[in-house]
Amino acid sequence: MSGQKTSATPLSMQIAQNMRDRRMLDDARFGRPARPQVIAVANQKGGVGKTTSCVNIAAGLAMGGLNVVVIDSDAQGNASSALGIEHSAGTPSTYDVIIGGMPLARALQPCPDIDGVRVCPATIDLSGAEIELVDLPKREHLLADAVREFLSLHREVDVVLIDCPPSLGLVTLNVMVAADQVLIPIQTEYYALEGLSQLWSTIERIRRDLNPRLHISTMLLTMADRRTRLSEEVEEEVRRHFPGLALETVIPRSVRVSEAPSYGQTVVTYDPRSTGALAYRKAALELSLRLEAPLEAPPEGSGVRIRDDD
Repeated sequence: MSGQKTSATPLSMQIAQNMRDRRMLDDARFGRPARPQVIAVANQKGGVGKTTSCVNIAAGLAMGGLNVVVIDSDAQGNASSALGIEHSAGTPSTYDVIIGGMPLARALQPCPDIDGVRVCPATIDLSGAEIELVDLPKREHLLADAVREFLSLHREVDVVLIDCPPSLGLVTLNVMVAADQVLIPIQTEYYALEGLSQLWSTIERIRRDLNPRLHISTMLLTMADRRTRLSEEVEEEVRRHFPGLALETVIPRSVRVSEAPSYGQTVVTYDPRSTGALAYRKAALELSLRLEAPLEAPPEGSGVRIRDDD
């Protein structure tokens, strides 16, 4: 009938939003930090999108013109796989950097799909590092020393992203001593904040005793399903507990995001027009602007606190 209006469907609305996001990202100016920033991507709770967030934010930052190094410190090597990096046993790796004293530059491989990303892979050798580290001198500072030496010689690097193992052992301790800040991915599902108090107190302890630069700078909400009330409630809870820390961008639950690693790619290269890819690029843009004009880190003992029952 003439004059009858056709209501927009959720799919058509999403397609229109994706087109707007693509145009915005193509025209966006990414921020660049005044000095290289070392960011640990950590959450000992498994299945929250930690590695996925690390590699896709790395890809998004590089697409925005930044020079990015990814250090895979998880013996499973999932970040290495997702970035298409060789990480079979014997490949120069994070293990060789931490345990063998290899210069970081010697272990780096260029990402085949993304200009501006280099990767220090993780091999199965790293699974034994926890035991080997116990008796080494300065065991907490081995990765920090390697990263500091590397950055003193490679001033072109803007961001170093370190994918942490899903535990709080000596390898993670090395990462935290090497890092300036921590990015925590949080899944928007039940028990989202479970175990976060332990991670928070560990970071505070490392900051106090070993690395006064370290602070939690960013939280990224992942695997959101906006069709459910639960995702909204978790997002509200996180933003209430951690005001100013959570990025505005929320990563949706997406089949494309889950598929990409099996093809040795990030979702940003696997399906660049997908909602998940655009969300990670927006998160990378938002992070870059924070890095360019960072908020001053809160003094020791101040800032957000979470209850043990959270």
